Amino acid sequence: MAGEEDTVTVFNSVRFYDGYLVENNPDDPTLDGILRHRTSLYAVKLTDEQLNKMGDKLQMNVWVQACCDNYDRIGNINLAFVPKGQESYKIDYNNPENNVPRIEIGRFITPFMNKNKKPDTVPYTYDVPYLSYIFRDKELREKYDIWVEYELFGVPYAANTQISGCSGRSDVFLGTLKFSSQPENRGVETDKDVLVPIVIKNPEYIAHNLNNYNENATDTLGKTVKTYEFEVPKDVQSGMLVLITSNHGSNSGGEEYNRRWHYVYYDGGEEPVLTYKPGRTSCEPFRKYNTQSNGIYGIWKRSDASWQSFSNWCPGDVIDNRIILLGSVKAGKHKVTISVPDAVFADKQGDIPVSMYFQGLTEGQLDGINEVKAEPMKQFVGFNIADGKLSAVSTEGVVSIEVRDLQGKLLRENECQKTISVAGVPSGIYLVSVELTNGIIETHKVKL
Repeated sequence: MAGEEDTVTVFNSVRFYDGYLVENNPDDPTLDGILRHRTSLYAVKLTDEQLNKMGDKLQMNVWVQACCDNYDRIGNINLAFVPKGQESYKIDYNNPENNVPRIEIGRFITPFMNKNKKPDTVPYTYDVPYLSYIFRDKELREKYDIWVEYELFGVPYAANTQISGCSGRSDVFLGTLKFSSQPENRGVETDKDVLVPIVIKNPEYIAHNLNNYNENATDTLGKTVKTYEFEVPKDVQSGMLVLITSNHGSNSGGEEYNRRWHYVYYDGGEEPVLTYKPGRTSCEPFRKYNTQSNGIYGIWKRSDASWQSFSNWCPGDVIDNRIILLGSVKAGKHKVTISVPDAVFADKQGDIPVSMYFQGLTEGQLDGINEVKAEPMKQFVGFNIADGKLSAVSTEGVVSIEVRDLQGKLLRENECQKTISVAGVPSGIYLVSVELTNGIIETHKVKL
C-alpha cells in the first residue's frame, strides 16, 4: 500500500558453517540464489525490483540466531559492485587490486549464545539513509549489479563438547538481513551521488588491517598509524567519510581490553577531524542475549565504571558507523590517516580491522545524516589555566583528563580529579580530553 514502509528481505535464516572449512560448504549445491564465497561469506544480487523499493529513511536490520558456536564473533554486512550482467565474482585477499569494488556498511559482535536457551536470536539495527543514494544511483546501476554480502566467521569446536545437540556439527549461526524504508523517493533515480571505496577489512584469519608490528598494517613499524589515499572523480558539494573500526586481541594485555584514543586526520591537517575512544557506557543492555556462561559478563551486574575500564565493544551490540562530515570536496587525490598512538599490541597480537569509504553529492546536502561526534556537553563550561595547572569546569564529576599533542601523543593524564598539572609543557596548541561520570567524553583544542 502506498505510503507504508517497504521491506526488502535479502537473507532469510541462511546457515553459516565453520569458518575454517573455507570453500567446503555443505550447502554449495543449493540453488537458492546465494553465492557462497566461503562458509563465512555469502552474497546475493539485488534485483531492480528490490532496488526500486529503497527510499528515504533507510534502515538495515540484521539478526543472528545461535547454532553451534557459543563464543563472541565479529560479523559484517558489505556491498559489492559487480560488472553488469556478471553472474558471479571472486574475492582475492592476496591481490585485492583485482577485486570488484566493495564497501562495509555495518559491523556487529555476536553474544555468547547457547542455542538451547532463550533468547536464541539477537537483533542489530542500523539507520543508513545515505545508502539510499547508492541504491538509487543511475550511473552506478547502469555499470554495476549491486550485491549484498553477509559475513560471519564462527567455529563450532567449543560448542561441540559444551552445548547439548552440537556434537559433530559444523553449523555455527543462522543469519537474516532486511532493509526497510519510507516511501519518499522510492525508486527515484539520482545522478548526483559520488561513491569512492577506500579500504575494506580483511577477515580474521588474515588480519593485518591496522597494527604496529606488520609492515602492511602501518606506515611506520612500531607505531599504530595508517594512511589511506583515495581519489574523488568530481567536485562534491556535500561529502563525508564512513568509518568502521573495532579493536581486537584477547591475549593478556590485548587491545580488546584496553580503550585507546583514536585520531582521524584528513588531507594532512594537523588537527584531527574526529577523535574517539571506542566502547559503550555499559554493556548491561546486552546481557540478556549472552545465554552462555562467559568471562565477560560473569554472574553479577557490572557497574558503568567497570565496563568502561576494559570493554571496547559489547557482545550482542553493533559497532558504530562513524560519519565524518567534510563539507565541499574538490575532485582529485585525498588522504585519511588513522592514528592510535597508545596501542601496544602485546606480543605482536591483535588487530584493528578498518573499513572506510567516501560518499558525497555533487548538488544538495546529504539529508538525515548524523555526524558521529559527541555533542557539546551542557555540563561542561570550559577550562581555567593558572599557576601551571589546568582545571575543567563542569557540573559533572570528572573520570579523567588527558593532555595530548596534535599528533595524539599522550603528555599528561590524571584520574578522578578536575585539575591536571601542565607545568613544563611548552606553549602551544594541545588536545585536552575530559571524561565525565555521565559517560560523555569531550575533546577540546586548548592553548597552553
